[in-house]
Amino acid sequence: MSVIITDHSRLKREVDALRGAGKSIVFANGAFDVIHVGHVRYLQGAAAEGDVLVVAVNSDESIRRYKDPTRPLQPLAERMEIVAAFACVDIVTCFDDPTCDALLALVRPGVHAKGPEYTPDNLPEFPTLRRLGIRLANVGDPKNHSSTELIRKMGTH
Repeated sequence: MSVIITDHSRLKREVDALRGAGKSIVFANGAFDVIHVGHVRYLQGAAAEGDVLVVAVNSDESIRRYKDPTRPLQPLAERMEIVAAFACVDIVTCFDDPTCDALLALVRPGVHAKGPEYTPDNLPEFPTLRRLGIRLANVGDPKNHSSTELIRKMGTH
C-alpha cells in the first residue's frame, strides 16, 4: 500500500528526498469517488510516465463545490485509502482548492498526468505547468467511463 500524506510540509520533504535520489515524479489528481476502470487505466498510465506517482484527491467540500452538493458518496479518508491500495500509486495526498496549482508548485513534478480530454486550452493548471516547466502527459482511455454516469445507472436499477 502507498503512503498517505496529508501534511503538505511532509509531502514536500518526501518528494524532495525522492527527487534527490534521482527519481522522476509524476502527479495525478481527481475525485475518485466511485472507482471504475477509467480510474484504473488513468492511474496505470500516469505511473508509466515516471518513477514515483503522487496522487492528489479532491476534498469532500471541493467535490460539493464543483460537481454536486450530494457528492461525494464516500468520504475523503476512504477515497484516499482506496487510491492508496493501487500498486502503481506511491503517495496519496489531498487538496481543497478549486485547482491543484498550489500542490503542483509544492511538489514540482516532472509530469502532470491527465486524461486525454485535457489539453492546454481547457486545463486550468496549464499556465502553472508552463511556468514551472512541468510536462502535460495525456494518459488513460477516452472519457467513456464516469462515476456520475455509474451513479445515475445505479439509481435506475
